[in-house]
Amino acid sequence: MFRHKLFLLMLIIATTSAIFTQESLDLSQSLPVDPNVTIGQLDNGINYLIRVNKKPENRAEVRLTINAGSILEDEDQLGFAHLGEHMAFNGTENFHKQALIDYLESIGMQFGPEINAYTSFDEVVYMLQLPTDSLQQFEKGFQVLEDWAHLVSYEDEEITKERGVVIEEWRLGRGAGQRMLEKWLPILFNDSQYAERLPIGQVEILKNKDNEAVRRFYKEWYRPDLMAVIAVGDFEPDYVKGLIEKHFAAIPKADKPRERKYFPVPDHPETMFAIVTDPEAPSTDVSVYFKRDVELDKTIDDYRRSLAERLYNQMFNNRLDEVRQQADPPFIYGISASGRIIRTKDTYFLTADVKEDGIERGLDALLTEAYRIKKFGFLASELERAKSSTLRLYEQIYNERDKTESSSYAGEYVNHVLEQEPIPGIEKEYEFVKALLPTIQVEEINGFVDEFLTEGNNVVIVQAPEKDGLAIPTEAQLAALFTAVKNKTLQPYEDKVSDEPLVAKPPSPGKIVQERQIESLGVVEWTLSNGVRVMLKSTDFKNDEIQFQGSRWGGASNAPVEDFPSIRTASAILNQSGWGAFDKITLDKKLTGKI
Repeated sequence: MFRHKLFLLMLIIATTSAIFTQESLDLSQSLPVDPNVTIGQLDNGINYLIRVNKKPENRAEVRLTINAGSILEDEDQLGFAHLGEHMAFNGTENFHKQALIDYLESIGMQFGPEINAYTSFDEVVYMLQLPTDSLQQFEKGFQVLEDWAHLVSYEDEEITKERGVVIEEWRLGRGAGQRMLEKWLPILFNDSQYAERLPIGQVEILKNKDNEAVRRFYKEWYRPDLMAVIAVGDFEPDYVKGLIEKHFAAIPKADKPRERKYFPVPDHPETMFAIVTDPEAPSTDVSVYFKRDVELDKTIDDYRRSLAERLYNQMFNNRLDEVRQQADPPFIYGISASGRIIRTKDTYFLTADVKEDGIERGLDALLTEAYRIKKFGFLASELERAKSSTLRLYEQIYNERDKTESSSYAGEYVNHVLEQEPIPGIEKEYEFVKALLPTIQVEEINGFVDEFLTEGNNVVIVQAPEKDGLAIPTEAQLAALFTAVKNKTLQPYEDKVSDEPLVAKPPSPGKIVQERQIESLGVVEWTLSNGVRVMLKSTDFKNDEIQFQGSRWGGASNAPVEDFPSIRTASAILNQSGWGAFDKITLDKKLTGKI
């Protein structure tokens, strides 16, 4: 009787705790900002974010973001946002070109465009890793950032030289992928401004000798109201705030600034098709993009929806992986994913890498699984595994939070500044995930498929080799495939799992017959009674991880020559195999949330 009452008491406590945890979250509340981050704004409009982080020690990651990219180029400037990024490494008011190179080399950095900076449709971002154990070198890095912000030289001779560098970059990038992208991108972006503003630009404009057009982009868009400075690292935060004020507060506001416009991608009621081929295409793939407006995560309820959407994609991908592992699969890999493709447009998409002659079969398989979900939904058992895996992922990140690299935080804050992505911090995220996961039910997840599989605003993209004898499906054939899949007679998904233990009969234990210390390596060696040697080393690289590795003498060198090709592929096959009575699929399910 006492044990029975104790059990009931524990059950009531656990249930009450769970209810309290869920109800204590006000879903309408705005997502918090990580209290470990100091956020501020200078009087001229420059935003800054500062965070102390000691991984790695004596180093800091600093970023200068410009909320303006190739999308804002005028017709006579196509490619000049990217060219301007290059010019930052060709001399500034305080660093002539060689002085800048000497400084970056002195702090152990690789340097140059595409290494310390990048240009995209909507932004230019500069990146440095600075030593913090030398205050002189550390502050000099902020001087470099300040110079890039408003003191780049733009000398005619250097602009001419760098035009040639960018044109060569354009030439080297003229591979099959780029050629095909230039064909399908205008269709995906529905002939919007984005379709005409690839960051690499147009070679005819790059050859243009009008240097004033290059300078004009810098003067108009490199301005305080579009800038942010981010610093993450092993430093004193007040000192860094002082450096930011010293080097950036005096940058003058723009006089009569141009409007920073945001360019929409027009919707379209029908499904559009982009079937592109190239003689040098290395693979064949088919994708379906279901475009939608961007919805920012502002509240805890928004976060909950995003969490549920990730569970949807995880479960869908698990199903696609099962299809991939069947005999003669319809695709090499299949993916369900969602995310922002540009600043003003989000998308849900399905994509598959297929055989050259397998475009229709691969697309059929993707859509069949999507419509199977639409008709029958996911199973509660699938959702429980996805929740377990998600919870384990956040638990691992939380447990390793003091090992997070400064560059990782810096990347998060760049996305926060430019795309308003929330930064609640892993402590809060782990708290949210633990509280919200139990509230997400399979019926809610199943409702997403109707939002994703919309009738309009879709684009089907096919990329394939161009070769004699290879038939590529037409738009009409692909459109007919959509109709055929909708009318298919489908069977519900069967969740094959096993309750059997991983090891049916545990082996009889042996014993340690010898132990020795290898002090130079910090290793303990055990010799077991069966002759196996075990090497143990304790590390602090991870807080929540134990790694195992086994090996034995022999290997490919012991095999006959005629068996060598098989030996070379054996390890890859082993990684795709099961264990005992478990095939690969049921083994993965068994291990969900455990590794």
